[in-house]
Amino acid sequence: MSKIRMTKPLVEMDGDEMTRILWGMIKDELLNPFVDLKTEYYDLGLEYRNKTNDSITVEAAEAIKKYGVGVKCATITPNAARVKEYNLKEMWKSPNGTIRAILDGTVFRAPIIIDSIKPYVKTWQEPITIARHAYGDVYRDVEMKVEEKGKVELVFTNESGQETRELIHNFDGNGVVLGMHNLDKSIESFARSCFNFAVDTKQDLWFASKDTISKKYDHTFKDIFQDIFDKEYKEKFEELNIEYFYTLIDDAIARVIKSKGGYIWACKNYDGDVMSDMVATAFGSLAMMTSVLVSPEGYYEYEAAHGTVQRHYYKHIAGKETSTNSIATIFAWSGALRKRGELDNLNELVEFANKLEEASIKTINEGYMTKDLALLSDLESITVTNSYDFIKQIRIRLEDFYKNK
Repeated sequence: MSKIRMTKPLVEMDGDEMTRILWGMIKDELLNPFVDLKTEYYDLGLEYRNKTNDSITVEAAEAIKKYGVGVKCATITPNAARVKEYNLKEMWKSPNGTIRAILDGTVFRAPIIIDSIKPYVKTWQEPITIARHAYGDVYRDVEMKVEEKGKVELVFTNESGQETRELIHNFDGNGVVLGMHNLDKSIESFARSCFNFAVDTKQDLWFASKDTISKKYDHTFKDIFQDIFDKEYKEKFEELNIEYFYTLIDDAIARVIKSKGGYIWACKNYDGDVMSDMVATAFGSLAMMTSVLVSPEGYYEYEAAHGTVQRHYYKHIAGKETSTNSIATIFAWSGALRKRGELDNLNELVEFANKLEEASIKTINEGYMTKDLALLSDLESITVTNSYDFIKQIRIRLEDFYKNK
């Protein structure tokens, strides 16, 4: 077949460790043979972020604004051990958090359902989509260590210099403190994105926080959601016979476990980060979770919802074979290519993205899978593949689709 030609580039953001290795394999085996790939490349590997004082992350986010679509590999958010390991200038912030803050969108994460793999939660029959707020909270916090007696206060100074103070704590000795924030405008964008997504997909929408404890911070989220729903979406929901309701985060978790799925669960930033991993694992594997950041302006950033698979990377550089699941990273590419095709009216590119996903799922359902999936599958005949051979099996099926076209 002749290669599918792209008219506009998408933003490609490379990453770290084992997912960086898989990134190269996916491009070599599943993309470049079929698509005349056009990308604007940004290396978000930790070494280059350190070299550029993390300006490369900001440049990548601005490029997404320019081109409309980006695809991102998993990256390291360094802790103290990583600072020492990579000899970093400082403990750089999460690149995902930086990009989310610049694009100000909502992250929608949904599990990839495979017939041959049943969820751990026996009641789950349909996907649960996590809508994660993409701004603020601990991802934009300011932290301080307290190493002597004293008081910590929250201080707001208005433009005229008038101060409003709230005592946080009187410290008798060592401790820690953090300050975090959010913006009404961002919360409003989050709410509208969630309501629009529910209308588009005709699914119920849940939202949960802890307003009984956080009577101002979390309660603001609750109030904004309810106000926008009542004024702008209540009639639409009634027409579609779908529901919006608010509940406490702990009650939501209990409801989720007992549910059959098939709805959107909107969460604040940190809650969404944690709960998307829980949902992904309970449906099968962290490597089977899609993630797309959607901004109010119509910018899209696709990525895998998992991390850099550090343990497998250390095995890989030691020359040992790994069996690393690349499905979520493949679906990040397919999602970005599909959206690029939709925006540019390139039906061939949209069709390729669909076939790539179909070939990936078919590979697993026909018994070729990585070790993590083999431990979960109901199939009687399974071939456990290494990282590279799994991608090769997907390529075989992708080629068959085009041969039989």
